[in-house]
Amino acid sequence: MLDGTPDVGTPALGPRRRPVSHVHAAAAELRGQHHLVTARAEDLAQGTLRAAAPAISPVCEMSAPLVSTEWLQAHLADPNLHVVDASWSMVRTPAETRADFEAAHIPGAQFFDIEALSDHATALPHMLPPVAAFAAGMSALGIGDETFVVTYDTAGLYSAPRAWWMLRAMGHDNVAVLDGGLPKWRRENRPVEQGPGTVVHARFTARPRPALVRDFETMQVNLQSRAEQVVDARSPARFRAEEPEPRPGLRAGHMPGSRNVHYAEVVAPDGTLKPPAELRRLFAERGVDLARPIVTSCGSGITAAIVLLALDVAGAKETALYDGSWAEWGSRAEASVVTGAP
Repeated sequence: MLDGTPDVGTPALGPRRRPVSHVHAAAAELRGQHHLVTARAEDLAQGTLRAAAPAISPVCEMSAPLVSTEWLQAHLADPNLHVVDASWSMVRTPAETRADFEAAHIPGAQFFDIEALSDHATALPHMLPPVAAFAAGMSALGIGDETFVVTYDTAGLYSAPRAWWMLRAMGHDNVAVLDGGLPKWRRENRPVEQGPGTVVHARFTARPRPALVRDFETMQVNLQSRAEQVVDARSPARFRAEEPEPRPGLRAGHMPGSRNVHYAEVVAPDGTLKPPAELRRLFAERGVDLARPIVTSCGSGITAAIVLLALDVAGAKETALYDGSWAEWGSRAEASVVTGAP
């Protein structure tokens, strides 16, 4: 994440075991502030990666689910690398966000429209779409089964993790987030281009992974079992019901037993993810046990993915995201809601 000269390697996308195609990948070894990737034999026991193609050797300076701006520029010409701009804003329309993309984006990138790639049969915001619809959307973007995807956004680190989680939830582990996003890319005077981009269609096969997704009924059961910790990524004021929800008709407060880790707390001032040691310390301070299962939630499933990414980098072993988040929980009369500090 921090500036430095990266070693060349392949990022393991998360602490879980991954299928292998063409090459084996070493998991990330964290080294101080720079935590550069190395390929050590003992790391292979922790997880492997199905690489996109022999020509792709992704490297990240931070940890498994991230790639650096240096690596991305060096690999833009790799045929199996696909870059997507997954920018989303609560205050800007999808058309405005797409216009931003067409005004300036990383060369070769396509626009990953989170709203278009959502379930339009529900009133809940940007829920995961049906399997066939997602597969068709990825194919239309030129993302195939062997494509290595790098997702970024124009805020630095905001909505790109949502696209990262969506792809993984649909069985595509060959995906990473650009650490620092477009702002870091442009600060470093790296190239951008204009226009809608050119797409060559590919074949994407969705393989849903329910273990990464939670729904309302599952969260209701968890209130009784407390088998999974719940981490709420909303602001402390919203969590404690000290300010109203931005979406009308929602009760204020939080789920009983949940912990509050505001998504902004896991992001450094330069828009990159904080180092693993800092993240582990933050989660420990909030009473989050990385060795136990964790579900993240937020207002509508966007910033919950940022905290999910941070948990993955920090070393959490079992994580999932509550897709409906507070947009669903706060609207359901049968859902238990508490206020104040946890």
